Amino acid sequence: MKVKKVIDLRSDTVTKPTLAMRQAIANAEVGDDMYREDPTVNELEETVANLLGKDKALYLPTGSMANQIAIKAQTQPGDDILVGQNAHNWMFESGAAGFISSIQLTVLPGDGRFTAEAVKAHYKPDNVHFAPTTLVSIENTHNVSGGVTWDRKEMNTVLKMADDLNLSKHLDGARIWNAAIYHDLPLKELTKGFDTVSVCLSKGLGAPVGSLLAGNSETMKKAYRLRRILGGSMRQAGIIAAGGLYAIRNHFERLKDDHHNAKILANGFNEIDGISVNIEKTHTNMVILDVIHDTINAYQLESEARKEGVLFLCTSDKRIRLVTHLDVTKEDCEKAVEIVSKICTNTIATV
Repeated sequence: MKVKKVIDLRSDTVTKPTLAMRQAIANAEVGDDMYREDPTVNELEETVANLLGKDKALYLPTGSMANQIAIKAQTQPGDDILVGQNAHNWMFESGAAGFISSIQLTVLPGDGRFTAEAVKAHYKPDNVHFAPTTLVSIENTHNVSGGVTWDRKEMNTVLKMADDLNLSKHLDGARIWNAAIYHDLPLKELTKGFDTVSVCLSKGLGAPVGSLLAGNSETMKKAYRLRRILGGSMRQAGIIAAGGLYAIRNHFERLKDDHHNAKILANGFNEIDGISVNIEKTHTNMVILDVIHDTINAYQLESEARKEGVLFLCTSDKRIRLVTHLDVTKEDCEKAVEIVSKICTNTIATV
């Protein structure tokens, strides 16, 4: 009996390691990373630090831990940090910033991106009445707004404003690899000016586990201790770090395939009655689908598509996010469009 292939577009976190990656993992040279003796982890950290243009990098189990260590290392309890609308470290990390660092977050207007003027307008000085603003956090690409990237000139104005206000600057670069491919720029060009940068290996790059936090030597010394405090220290972590090294060396350039496939989805969905996609904001490997017909409900569409072997993520009853990755082919994307088109057509026809 032939098993129908599932086209999983929920996230780029669902990828499975390739056979070659599994071989690299099996052959990894390991040691005790708590003693800084794992050669594969050390190689991964040095590689990422060099790519990002930072002094040091630290291997961590998750991107959430990387973001929260960055916040903790650069704030004091009672501080305020500035983040974009629907920022991951605000919306999707279980309230960790308040729980771990005892700080508050001010959310700036925009689509996840924001302006230098917004930073200035929402900055709070060290005054007895306020939680003083000490850190600004940028997310590039943005996880909710459809993988949109920051314009480098606009980012520079935000960074300059942060410097003028004496703020630390963190980049949540979980998918910065995608931004680098989109802009055709070296990673360090997109991380320049930031005090800390977090990057993820288990999204578009397709490694099974891990993120890194990079920054200057002084901050990373704090980060090493904070990793221990938060329970993120590991032993023979080269086993999983090897997957990350393989991903960086073999899966980085192929992200352009994911971007191309996302365009296939975006253009295809945009031709379907009842739904709409902002093509101009489909920068990388994410597609945001807006339901514009009253008879179509995103959750019902999700349920019907699942029966046909297509998985995606609803963010509301009128909005859907789809993400391409290395386990999704051009043909899969064309099939997904065909299935969604059929469901929408049938739904509208029954009214």
